[in-house]
Amino acid sequence: VQLVESGGGSVQAGGSLRLSCAASGIRWSQYYMGWFRRAPGKEDEGVASIYSDARTSYTDAAKGRFTISKDDAKNTLYLQMNSLKPEDTAMYYCAADGTEGYYSNYLGRQWNYWGQGTQVTVSS
Repeated sequence: VQLVESGGGSVQAGGSLRLSCAASGIRWSQYYMGWFRRAPGKEDEGVASIYSDARTSYTDAAKGRFTISKDDAKNTLYLQMNSLKPEDTAMYYCAADGTEGYYSNYLGRQWNYWGQGTQVTVSS
């Protein structure tokens, strides 16, 4: 499995960005894809996940502002981020994992496949 993120950049507070993750090699019938972030001096944080049947889950930091989606025809995962805040500044990583079923909190589990990350910087 290969995951390649794009779409990061610098934006002012209140602005928007859309991250993309091009995936290849995914052969699971049931899987999760998700977004995580790592800010300097902070622990890794889950942001949002999407199950193979398109059910989504968000952490509190993302609810109401971020939207995760996927285009199966393009094998691409997206994260639409609106109303960005300086505290959203981080390296954002795409991740994927095969699973035997749906879990309500897959963001808290160990994920096996990761992209290289794309930097998001939000200035005040």
